[in-house]
Amino acid sequence: MDHYYKDLSHLPFSERLKVNYDHPEAFDLALYLEHARALLAGNPVDMPLYDFKVYTRSPSTSRVNPAPVVILEGILVLYPEELRTLMDLKVFVDADADERFIRRLIRDVEERGRTLGSVVDQYLTRVKPMHQAFVEPTKRHADVILPGGGQNPVALEMLLAKALSRLVQTGVA
Repeated sequence: MDHYYKDLSHLPFSERLKVNYDHPEAFDLALYLEHARALLAGNPVDMPLYDFKVYTRSPSTSRVNPAPVVILEGILVLYPEELRTLMDLKVFVDADADERFIRRLIRDVEERGRTLGSVVDQYLTRVKPMHQAFVEPTKRHADVILPGGGQNPVALEMLLAKALSRLVQTGVA
């Protein structure tokens, strides 16, 4: 879902910095839905590429080809009902808040050129409140909750078995 932030290239950089990118309204849900439906129908899509250093879409896209198993992902992927209805299996990956913060801190400083202070400020004023308001409540829509932030071998084996079952049903495996 990260590549489906709304295109804000028409805004000056200083204005793009003020946008709450952890709110559901920050995403181009219509395009994400269009692309998800196309992939599920067996059609390729040209996924937008988001440039996190300048807070806008890149002019480039990435071709995503359909597959027998399509994974829709993102922190708010279970938020819109329209997306949930497309899913055969809804998974909520549940990670400790401190682990989420540490991963974000390392990523944003090392990959996105952000400062320690800016990451902490963004986390406290936007990320944490939006997680509590919009992400955490989507657990109730999940068929499976993966504790341990995806570092759960038993749960991952179960998801793999489900994916393999789908491949067998479609005659791919």
